[in-house]
Amino acid sequence: MSLVEARGVHFRYPSARRSGESWTIEDVDVAIDRGSSVGIVGESGSGKSTLVRVLCGLLHHETGRVEFDGREIAEWLRSDSRELRRRNQIVFQSPRRSLDPRMTIARSLKEPVRAIERRSPTPDELVAWLARVGLAADVLPRFPHQLSGGQLQRVSIARALSLGPDVLYADEPTSALDVSVRAQVLNLLMQLRAELGLTLVMVSHDLAVISRMCEHLVVMKDGRIVEAGSMAEVLSSPATPYTAALIDAARSVSLRT
Repeated sequence: MSLVEARGVHFRYPSARRSGESWTIEDVDVAIDRGSSVGIVGESGSGKSTLVRVLCGLLHHETGRVEFDGREIAEWLRSDSRELRRRNQIVFQSPRRSLDPRMTIARSLKEPVRAIERRSPTPDELVAWLARVGLAADVLPRFPHQLSGGQLQRVSIARALSLGPDVLYADEPTSALDVSVRAQVLNLLMQLRAELGLTLVMVSHDLAVISRMCEHLVVMKDGRIVEAGSMAEVLSSPATPYTAALIDAARSVSLRT
């Protein structure tokens, strides 16, 4: 049984529903096994980030069914919403936007545990969470503006992992970072996935990044999944011209760099 599964899922944002615009994601079927790594790739506006938010329960689909660990997301939200949040964590694209600039790093790290587990983490826990992502304890009293983008993204990862999630969703986690630190953050995610046995779902417009990070690939275009399969199979034998074009573009960029 898959850990995360969507069948026949449609979603539109409220403004689109009012104006009668087409679906943001349409007739989506996807299954994510426990412990797997899945990359979701496509052009900007293809529905990648929206799909991730639907899968983890941050957005509520209109039709179809989304399940986590064998239970419908709506049932989780009615009866065990904190447990759903604990087991599904997301790292967003911009760490500067996801961390409150008025909070110290220590307070930002404490907030998820306070909200979900209803307790205050110990100082030793805070230090251990930072050490796991390669940061020293001296960042705890600092504010976000005092840290680099790479350090902030490490803090965001530490905060997400503080709850011991089953699934870590990474939504373009390096696109807001300098080129020099992107590889460091990607290596960290791969290391943590191996150490903690995480299920990793990663969104990116960069197929070269996804192919390095993930074992399985989902390709989206105009709100639909146009291709899905093992990374090796899709890269060697793409079934659609759109996927073939993405692969060619990734290879072209790789050759230039």
